[in-house]
Amino acid sequence: MGIFDRLATLIRSNVNELISRAEDPAKMLDQIVVDMRGQLVKAKQQVAAAIADEKRIQDQAAAETRAAADWEARAMLAVREGRDELAKEALMRQAVHQEQAAILEAAFTSHRRETEELKASLRDLGDKIDEATRKKNVLLARQRRNEAHLRISRTMSSMGESSAFDAFGRMEERIAHTERMLQASSELDGEFTGDRLLHDFKRLERAAGPAAADAQLLALKERMGLGTAVRQLPAGVETVEAVITTTGGGSS
Repeated sequence: MGIFDRLATLIRSNVNELISRAEDPAKMLDQIVVDMRGQLVKAKQQVAAAIADEKRIQDQAAAETRAAADWEARAMLAVREGRDELAKEALMRQAVHQEQAAILEAAFTSHRRETEELKASLRDLGDKIDEATRKKNVLLARQRRNEAHLRISRTMSSMGESSAFDAFGRMEERIAHTERMLQASSELDGEFTGDRLLHDFKRLERAAGPAAADAQLLALKERMGLGTAVRQLPAGVETVEAVITTTGGGSS
C-alpha cells in the first residue's frame, strides 16, 4: 500500500469516526480539516524523505561513475608502465564500478519517477484540502438552513395540536375581559368626576324626553302667571299687541 493510499485510509477512518459520534457539524468539519492538514504535513515529510533518497542514489551513482573513471586511468597508467597484469586488474575493478553505476542510475531513474508521482499526489491532496476548506462554509450554511427548517417544522407541528389553539382562545378571552373592565372603569370615572349638575341634567333629559320638557315649561309659566295669556296669544306681531291690550297699556 502506497503512502497516499495509507493516508486516504486513515483520513476515511477518522471521518467515519467523527460522523459516528454525531457531534456538532461545525466542530466536526473543523476537526476533519485539521486532521487532513495534519496528514498533509506527514505526507510532505514522507515525500521529502523520498526526495532525499533519490538524491542519495544519484550521488552514489555519480560516485561509482567517478570510481570507474579512476580505475580506467589507473589501467592506462599500468599499460604505459608495461604492467599488463596490473592493468587487467584495474580494468576489472573499473567494470565493477561501472556495473554498480549502471544499477544505481536505473534505480535513480525509477525512484525519480516515483518521486514525481508522489509530488503530484501531494499537490492533488493539498488542492483537495483547500477545496474541502472552501466547502466547509457552504456545508455549515446548509446545516444551519436545515436546522431552521427543522425548528419551523417542529413549531408548526406543535401549533397543530388542540392545546395550542386552546391556549390562544384562553388568552383572547382574558384580553377581552381586560378591555371590558377598562371600559367599565372609564364609565365610572365619567359618572363620579366633573360637573355633577351637568350630569344630573343629562340624565334628566335622557329620561324625560321632549314631551316631559314641554310639560315642565308650561308648569313654569303657570307659576309665573303667564300660562293663560300665552296659550291664547297668536304668533308674530299680533302676540305683542295682545299682550299690550291685556295689560291695559295700549288703549287710546
